[in-house]
Amino acid sequence: MEAQDTAQRLRTITGELADRFYERADVVRTLVVTLLAGQHSLLLGPPGTAKSEMARELTARFDGAAYWEILLSKFTAPTRMFGPIDVAALTRGEYRQVYEGRATTAHVAFIDEIFKCSTAALNETLGYLNERIYHPENGGEPIRCPLIGAITASNELPTGEDSAAIYDRLLVRIEVRYLEDPSNFAALVRSAVRRPKPPTRTTVELTALRQAVTEDVPAVEVPDGIVDAVCTLRAALRRRELIASDRRWRQAVGLLQASAYLDGRPAVAEMDLSILTHVLWDSPAERPTVEREVLHLVNPDAREALDLADAMDELEAQLDAMAGQSREALSEWVIKKAHNKLATAGKRLEQLREEAMSAGRSTTVIDRVTGRQRAVRARVLTEALGVDASTVQARL
Repeated sequence: MEAQDTAQRLRTITGELADRFYERADVVRTLVVTLLAGQHSLLLGPPGTAKSEMARELTARFDGAAYWEILLSKFTAPTRMFGPIDVAALTRGEYRQVYEGRATTAHVAFIDEIFKCSTAALNETLGYLNERIYHPENGGEPIRCPLIGAITASNELPTGEDSAAIYDRLLVRIEVRYLEDPSNFAALVRSAVRRPKPPTRTTVELTALRQAVTEDVPAVEVPDGIVDAVCTLRAALRRRELIASDRRWRQAVGLLQASAYLDGRPAVAEMDLSILTHVLWDSPAERPTVEREVLHLVNPDAREALDLADAMDELEAQLDAMAGQSREALSEWVIKKAHNKLATAGKRLEQLREEAMSAGRSTTVIDRVTGRQRAVRARVLTEALGVDASTVQARL
């Protein structure tokens, strides 16, 4: 019952944060799953996409957990991360560090601008993330750190070999973009001028989180059918020349178990494979291919939604190409092409969402594509027809 209670509380936390951060439900859930698996995550996206705020809000939900946060730069010294020199002790001829409040004592951590880690701190950071150890400045015995998992963030991909070594150690990589759905953007703007209600703050005790990470999640069954599906996915990606290391595949199993645990299930199911869309790519350009291959196995509704997203991209490209043309030409294009495609896509996405919900499948991708459809629709209304999209309720 305790394990079920912890999973339920974590689901509640996920829901609370998803309500607070528009279009971030999948991001929040993925961060929770990653922590449950005892792994580290990367939030990759431009400034102003709530990466830091999400990480702080989530990590604040663990009662009793020591939290550590830092914004790295090329000049960040290892002692600033892991413990400054004790000046008082130094005056007595003793060389020791003060570890309290630093990475060495943290249970959860948020490391911003992770790829700006200094060369001097690189090896210690790798050891901290990989093995949860820190080698003191005085050369003493390595210190075991109680870190459960770190959430990291960056506005850009790594560019050098040093930062690439850190990138390789971040199992889960989540792209965070600006809001797509115009209605969500409008709600965000309104929230800046309205006094929000105090948010509900469900929490989980540190002891319960540790129990989940060390005992409950590893106890989740991985059926032979899931192993076969993973092997099939690996072969499909290799045909696309997308190669992930054996270590990454092995660590990904823990994510599958954590996903099932969070949903309150005793065994991994096909739907849990969707978490792998955040694991098996190196560059964002590879992510769509990985996503399609994963969804080919687990979610036909979402796979069709991605095809509709391609149609939205094509419409937007056509709109860009028509920049500068007369309002008459743009109106004709809307009547003959854009209107039907947008309306058909909107209706089909509604149907796909209903079918997915009836079957108990995730609607994350469908919701994302729906936001994309609404964003393209708003552009068409504004740029092609000269209509204020925010005042129009009816669909095209």
